Amino acid sequence: MSIHATRRHLLRGLTAATAAALLAGSLAACGGDSEAATTAGGAAAGTVTVGRLSNGAARETAVKVSEVKSLSAEVPAAIRKRGTLRIGVGALPSGFPPLAYVGGDQKTLTGAEPDLGRLVAAVLGLEPDVRNATWENMFVGLDSGKSDVLFSNVTDTEERKRKYEFASYRQDNLAFEVPKSDTWTFDGDYRALAGKTVAVGSGTNQERILLEWKKKLAGEGKKLTVKYYQDHNSTYLALSSGKIDAYFGPNPGIAYHVTQTARTPQATRTAGTFSGAGATLQGLIAATAKKGSGLAKPVADAINHLIRNGQYAQWLKAWNLSNEAVTTSEINPPGLPLDNS
Repeated sequence: MSIHATRRHLLRGLTAATAAALLAGSLAACGGDSEAATTAGGAAAGTVTVGRLSNGAARETAVKVSEVKSLSAEVPAAIRKRGTLRIGVGALPSGFPPLAYVGGDQKTLTGAEPDLGRLVAAVLGLEPDVRNATWENMFVGLDSGKSDVLFSNVTDTEERKRKYEFASYRQDNLAFEVPKSDTWTFDGDYRALAGKTVAVGSGTNQERILLEWKKKLAGEGKKLTVKYYQDHNSTYLALSSGKIDAYFGPNPGIAYHVTQTARTPQATRTAGTFSGAGATLQGLIAATAKKGSGLAKPVADAINHLIRNGQYAQWLKAWNLSNEAVTTSEINPPGLPLDNS
């Protein structure tokens, strides 16, 4: 995600990585802004089925998960009495696979983010009430009480902590994508990019990082060539034809594209990841609630229960996001500093 911690920058990169893969029906189904609730459906008692209706982006997996009484007792009384967890997602108008988008039935909100919200709700003994909106209106809904918690690829930042509390659940990473036959791997050392030609989205956080590396290499007498393409198709045509060595973009979008090309002559793979917050801080994606709501602790405890018992790993694996796993959910961990938020 952007070093400025705005979803606009992440979506710019993510859209570039996935736009061509969105089904026309899904786009039409999203329509205008909406607070309508959507449910997962299709799950037996004691299970949450993740990856449903994913249009091939996930491996549908039935995850066994039940209420943990000691954790549901931590939920604020008003929410316990209501019996539902209102989960805000900012996937309108067109969604952002594989994280949140309208599924194959052209009405159900699917994706890694709402699926984790459903798992957390199950642990807390609540029915998930998933509410889709635009990114801006998602926060309006949280501020007004229409939603209790957001699961929508929100980066933990110090700026946002002025209004919200967080329970982290996924690393915020960028990634390099290369042809599957290419053996090159990025291990975090910018010097591995010497002599490479890499495509990146203009105006994105990943461009800023890549240009910093280019400058460092130039100071060492080495060359890194940065290329820009107007759209998704042009970028991947350049990759498959050898005009570029790699594409640098948001990890979730690249993970999605890897699954879409797996059985084609243009198959690709992830060649390494890098924190969206830069080399000195691991960026984190977090569930987001109103500051003082009392929800960060039960949500974090629920996520940690899922981590300890293996359901968290099942969820990540289903969505091909295992390389963004965290070992624990933290309440209000260090986020992007104020001067970068």
